[in-house]
Amino acid sequence: MTSPEGQKDRPVHHLLERGTWPEARYVASALRAETVGGALLLGAAVVALIWANTPWQDAYVALRDYVVGPQALHLDLSLGTWAADGLLALFFLVAGIELKREFVAGDLSDRSKAALPIAAAACGVAVPALLFLGTALLAGGEGDVFRGWAIPTATDIAFALAVLAVIATHLPSALRSFLLTLAVVDDLIAITIIAIFYTSAMHILFLLLAILPLALWWWLLRRGWTNPALLAVPALVAWGLVHASGVHATVAGVLLGLLVPVSKRQEHAADQQSLAERIEHGLRPWSAGLAVPVFAFFAAGVTIGPGGLSATFADPAALGVVVGLVVGKCIGVFGGTYLFARFTKATLDEDLAWSDVFGLSLLAGVGFTVSLLIGELAFGLGSERDDHVRLGVLVGSVLAAVLAAVVLRLRNRHYRQVEAAETRDDDADGVPDVYLRANPTIGS
Repeated sequence: MTSPEGQKDRPVHHLLERGTWPEARYVASALRAETVGGALLLGAAVVALIWANTPWQDAYVALRDYVVGPQALHLDLSLGTWAADGLLALFFLVAGIELKREFVAGDLSDRSKAALPIAAAACGVAVPALLFLGTALLAGGEGDVFRGWAIPTATDIAFALAVLAVIATHLPSALRSFLLTLAVVDDLIAITIIAIFYTSAMHILFLLLAILPLALWWWLLRRGWTNPALLAVPALVAWGLVHASGVHATVAGVLLGLLVPVSKRQEHAADQQSLAERIEHGLRPWSAGLAVPVFAFFAAGVTIGPGGLSATFADPAALGVVVGLVVGKCIGVFGGTYLFARFTKATLDEDLAWSDVFGLSLLAGVGFTVSLLIGELAFGLGSERDDHVRLGVLVGSVLAAVLAAVVLRLRNRHYRQVEAAETRDDDADGVPDVYLRANPTIGS
């Protein structure tokens, strides 16, 4: 029988602890680019929404539906489709590299640290999907309405970070790292859902042929040949073959990202930049600054009809999307985190409170980019239900962002104190002192 003294000596596990300095430095660099991209994304979405509701809305639709590309290769696609199938492949390429890095050298490489964001992300996918189905059913939905079950399952990290920048919150590094890791796992689940549930017809031959350029891409990177023009050849061929196979072409982006070599030793070295980090840093500005904003411009331009929002939310699918994003995401992420703490008998880090997790869970309901993509795949670009769903995604994401801003701003003074401690560097060695205290050998 364990004595009371033995119980006191048993180590206490803390959730959302501050990570290592290399991890914090990487997260800060990644989030800076995503914050700028988020601002561009918001701007593009606002411009599209305004344009689509002016007397010149026909010009917007004509631009979105303008077809370009070689017909002989079956790539004569509209600009809106090129944005969704082509440019978003770049977004998922960066996501694939992030995912590989997280599993090899980041927080997800440590099973004890990986369990929490994986559990929170899984619950944050399952609960919104169930609430979508329940809401649509109660609202009288039938037929193809249930194809949209996956729309409210994804978190848009760029949009979420743009919200944090707008409200000027000083979120602690542990929460920012958790948000990024959560979004990475979210993206993996989302692309798996797209590949499995939103592929209408599959041509196995083209999918098998795609293995050849994917293998060439991997071989070139292993040999250290990183010339962008050289790497673009197998990447584009792989994208084209995956597109021809019937699987959504963004899957090619994830596969390419997962094949980028990651060195744990280089990732943790203070004076080195790994190959994966160099490629990701080179691609991230194009992804966050071009691919996602252009997709948002073509996807967010929904025309609000004569019935306005009332007509939109008479559609059970749109109503299910809003409930899934605002309520489902919050319950899923917060509930998954809380249950994980209860089952593992862990406690939150001393710098954090459950209200911080609640605010972050609300922020996870910002599901812009991938939600719009899944909506298009579920109901067809330009269809009436797709317009309703797109407006539902916009309303749900904005509502989740506003609620998160209110909750997180209440703790902003405390966040400033934590940030001051995390950036203090009395010995001016480039590593904040709080990380040296946690690991005295980190600066040696």
